[in-house]
Amino acid sequence: MLKGIVTISNDLSIKICVKLNMSLLVRACFGIHIYYYNCNYVTAKLYKRTSYLLPALRKSTVGNKNAPKSSSHEGQAATQNMSFENMVESRREEACRSILVQVHSEQSCFHLHKYCCQYGEVKGMHHYSLPGSSHFVLVEFTHKANVDHILKCSSHVNRKEVIPVRSPFLWFRAPNKPLQPNHTSSEPPTPVEINGNNIPAPAELRNWIQAAESFSDQILVLHRATSLNDLGSRLRFLTARQIELALSGLFPQITVMPFGSSVNGFGKAACDLDLVLLADKEETNDEDNSDCRIVFHAKTLLTNGRTQVQRHMETLGDMVQMLLPGCSHVRRILQARVPIIKYHQDLTGVECDLSMTNMSALYMSELLYILGASDWRVRPLVFAVRSWAREIGLTNPTPGRWITNFSLTLLVLFYLQQHSKHKGPVLPTLNTMISLAGSGDHRITSEGVNCTFIRDVSQLCHHMASSSKKLPNTDNLETLFIGFFEFYSSFDFTTHAISLTNGTSVTKPDHSPMYIANPLERGLNVSKNVSHDETERLRIEFRNTAWMLESVSLTPHETSLTVSQKKADEAWGLTALFEAPQSAAKGRNIFYLPTQRVPPPRIMDVSNLFQQDTDEVGDSFVRDSAVPVNTLSSNKQQSEVQGRLKPSKVAKVSRRVHRR
Repeated sequence: MLKGIVTISNDLSIKICVKLNMSLLVRACFGIHIYYYNCNYVTAKLYKRTSYLLPALRKSTVGNKNAPKSSSHEGQAATQNMSFENMVESRREEACRSILVQVHSEQSCFHLHKYCCQYGEVKGMHHYSLPGSSHFVLVEFTHKANVDHILKCSSHVNRKEVIPVRSPFLWFRAPNKPLQPNHTSSEPPTPVEINGNNIPAPAELRNWIQAAESFSDQILVLHRATSLNDLGSRLRFLTARQIELALSGLFPQITVMPFGSSVNGFGKAACDLDLVLLADKEETNDEDNSDCRIVFHAKTLLTNGRTQVQRHMETLGDMVQMLLPGCSHVRRILQARVPIIKYHQDLTGVECDLSMTNMSALYMSELLYILGASDWRVRPLVFAVRSWAREIGLTNPTPGRWITNFSLTLLVLFYLQQHSKHKGPVLPTLNTMISLAGSGDHRITSEGVNCTFIRDVSQLCHHMASSSKKLPNTDNLETLFIGFFEFYSSFDFTTHAISLTNGTSVTKPDHSPMYIANPLERGLNVSKNVSHDETERLRIEFRNTAWMLESVSLTPHETSLTVSQKKADEAWGLTALFEAPQSAAKGRNIFYLPTQRVPPPRIMDVSNLFQQDTDEVGDSFVRDSAVPVNTLSSNKQQSEVQGRLKPSKVAKVSRRVHRR
């Protein structure tokens, strides 16, 4: 028997005894991580069986009335009390204390733990696997000096045949001597998380959503099952750490900061990693160094700053491609508005975009993080809307003329800034956040973009609760989700633009099909790429979905079965909404059906023009005489071809023929 502990996301711990027969499963709340003690007794078969504990517990706990609700405000207290800068700094410190080790299988976790303990105290271990039977373990030490010690004692295989780069990316090879029998320690070893990067399959996710008790719970289940987890964040910050270490010799104060969905709280599992490279800390006051008489020699920047950045990025791309372990598929996109280097980190399984001059995007991530942390309903609602857009094909992972997840997120935030007759808004406007900013919240980028707004989430929430003259908005997720589609089904995208600054729609400053103003760089349209056809389709899908939400069942069917025992084909709520486009395509197009007409040929035979008059004369004899059926069908085909012509052109040609 293996002693273990189940650690639950809301700090509830239940000690259990796990046996091979899986019969002693304990009902707990949704979204747990399983850690194993006494790993030396774990066999490969047991590891393989226990890897399914997480989905089994999730299935058994969804819809459990006695389970703690993840939607409570208490579950969000930790997030609300931590600022964006503190969160990023905490993750960066974790990356400095961590190494990534490739192992043979999950069975190697105990031996790796025993080996790493020689160099310092191990705080935690996180196992994951990638396609191709590659297993990795992220090992976190207690102190950064432990990482320096183990890297100093590491070596290369065939040193003359490899580039001797030293980085936290390692692999655990087999010992030269046979291992001695393990002895049980009196103290439990470090917890090990197994298969921490598992993403539920679509069928499995559907079962979890179907087993929820209400429509609001379905949205919560969707958010908890598909959002970026702890291991995903750790791997992304360790990927950024690799770039820092590679350039720290030239730039000792270099920082590579993740931004975007990886840190703003709206990231999906397996999302891309956006990075911005800061070669040195920005000086807030040039006079601070006026008394310093020793200065550094340095190269002079080029007159054209964009050309300078492009040359630096090109050199950086060569370094990433040729020197850094695990980096592959390097692509240099230097002609974009913000030059970037795209590459794939094979060891962490992350797709990366690296830039140098994009500090406003980092502050945009901070703004979204604060808005998402100010109310527990924001992030689940955004996930539900983006999942809806993905299911009906409005979004696409490839950049193009369609709306992006970022634009959809801003649409949801703008909707939550609206207030009704009796209720206040869920979120504050950007102007409100700017007015509440303190002296420590002042931020201006090198490009002159003002990114000043309040950073204290708890203070912002207190202001929202105390300053509103109306009743606070306590609508559940179901009401907010339905209201989102009702709001945008009547929104005029033709003449109005979305602005989070005042929380109200404004007149379009240009003729773009859709205009969503960038909250920080207000002269930019974040939806400029969206075409007219995609904008029209988005508007129609809003109307269709608002209509469908009135017709589909938003509650489980009333049967004698429990929620967890309902049949999988009894779709309701989100499942019915997502599957409706596939099962009832005609119903979705009651407002608008864009027909794909075959365009007429631009070049026609001149004889067809004169044949038009002859056919009209012949048609007069058809009414008075018997004509074979094949003749009628041939005349019908000719009339269809002639129907492609504009009526005005046919009339002019007919008059010319009569004159002749």
